[in-house]
Amino acid sequence: MRPMNGNVFIDTNLLVYSYSYAEPEKQRIAQQLISGDTSFISTQVLQELANTLTKKFKFTFADAIKAINESRDNSILHINTESTIVQACKVAERYGFSFYDSLIISAALECECVILYSEDMNNSQVIEKKLKIVNPFP
Repeated sequence: MRPMNGNVFIDTNLLVYSYSYAEPEKQRIAQQLISGDTSFISTQVLQELANTLTKKFKFTFADAIKAINESRDNSILHINTESTIVQACKVAERYGFSFYDSLIISAALECECVILYSEDMNNSQVIEKKLKIVNPFP
C-alpha cells in the first residue's frame, strides 16, 4: 500500500484506529502504515488525536500524552503556519473540502507528500496534480 518512493501523510483517523481496539483489522492496517518510512503528521493531527482519545474513548490525559509522543516519534511532525492556513483556504475554495480537511491537505502538500491516507476524504482524488487521497481500508 505504501508508494515506492515519496512521502505519505497520515490523517487523524488512522492514528485513532491505531489506539482503538474496536476494529482490529483497521488497527492493524493503521499501525502498519504509521510504522513505515517517511510518514508525516501535523500539529492539527495531534490536537485532534488528543481530543478524540480523551472525549470519545475516555483515555486519561496522561494516556493521550503518551499517544501524542508515540505518534510524534513514529512520524515527522509538520507545524502548521500562516502559509499552511492560507493554502488551506485556497484548497477549500478550489476543491470544496471543509476548512479542517483542507488544513490537512495543505500540510500534506507542504510536506511534499504524494499520498494522504484518510478514511474521511474522497478516495483516489488527486489534489494539485501532486497528492492522491487514499482510503487504506477495504
